[in-house]
Amino acid sequence: MSDRYPGGIISATAPEPVAPVDGEGGSAPGVWTMEQASYYEAAGQWPMPILPRELYLTGINTVGPLGTNDRTGQSSPVQVAASSTWTSISTSNDTTLAVRSNGTLWAWGKATDGVLGTNDVINKSSPVQVGALTNWKIVRKGQSHVGAIKTDGTLWMWGNQYLGRLGNNDGAFVDISSPIQIGSDTDWAYVRPSASSNTLFIKTDGTLWTCGEGFAGANGTNTVINISSPVQIGTDTNWSVVGTGADQALGLKTDGTLWGWGYNFYGELGQNDRIRRSSPTQVGALTSWSNFDHGLRHVLATQTDGSLWSWGDNGGGQLGQNVATTVDRSSPTQVGTETYWSKVSTLGLSSYAITTSKNLISWGRGNNGQLGQDSTVSHSSPVQIGSDTNWLEISQGSAVTNHSGFFKQG
Repeated sequence: MSDRYPGGIISATAPEPVAPVDGEGGSAPGVWTMEQASYYEAAGQWPMPILPRELYLTGINTVGPLGTNDRTGQSSPVQVAASSTWTSISTSNDTTLAVRSNGTLWAWGKATDGVLGTNDVINKSSPVQVGALTNWKIVRKGQSHVGAIKTDGTLWMWGNQYLGRLGNNDGAFVDISSPIQIGSDTDWAYVRPSASSNTLFIKTDGTLWTCGEGFAGANGTNTVINISSPVQIGTDTNWSVVGTGADQALGLKTDGTLWGWGYNFYGELGQNDRIRRSSPTQVGALTSWSNFDHGLRHVLATQTDGSLWSWGDNGGGQLGQNVATTVDRSSPTQVGTETYWSKVSTLGLSSYAITTSKNLISWGRGNNGQLGQDSTVSHSSPVQIGSDTNWLEISQGSAVTNHSGFFKQG
């Protein structure tokens, strides 16, 4: 038994599948393969232990996204509130949303399009609770819309609903400033709003779903038609994680394969070309991808051997290749030779990673202090943030952002 996979035994051979048990640090009987454990963890269903998790933010603060109750920007991470109970965070477009371990949902920063979910469009410079419910589990912010999943498996959306990105089957395109439930299904596991006008979802059965804009095949349905309520992409039942950028997306399957679709101007799909795809197309032939994140126009990914890879737009040095910022990559290129990479996140033109030793690393655009390097200098190769070795998570967000967030073990 380990801290990462409590309540079960990891085995190299496939046992009889046993459903995971929901709850904070509960137990799951039975024996699990690493693939099964990784899948359920990515889906948010593995009963992870609740460790003290402090929230830190850095970067621009013009409209209050750092939550420090002022408008002063920061070039190194500062803690938000004297609390160590945060479990989920998303930062994007000067907005921050987060969930605490008691199931409450909080928002602060820019309120345009009603993205704070507080039933208004007033900017907030410190965390404000969204409603009074205590069963929120995951929250993710896109360009101008937000998706969240509750512990009961229901799906909720709010913000700008242009081109059907909220999935509420409403053609009025009126902004929604507080959470609304999408359909009545109770088996949603993952949600990822894009940096443009669509949204991707994964259900607990491993199926992949989409809604919103169809430009350049971004919704993955082999069409360019806009969709105003969630529809399934293909018939596969082994999707684990999805990431979205500006009119394109990638998805990771439980078999370690990586797939991409949509717009491909900067080579974001990793196909060694600039050709659009309107349905999922495999990135190479490898079955060893373990973790990835899709930013505005670039991708970071790790393999099971701990190596780090990047591709797409390099306008801010965000690929970490230590080359001229005008050099884009249209296929996966390894970042250095180190094999200690654990988790990655891409925000706008900036990149972040956590190593197996729990060091926090950043590179790319740093003009607003978003790299946390105590400066506004940009970097074209990875640079460690401080010397702490207790970083746990990095914020998720698809669109342009000038601030970033991190969880540290308390």
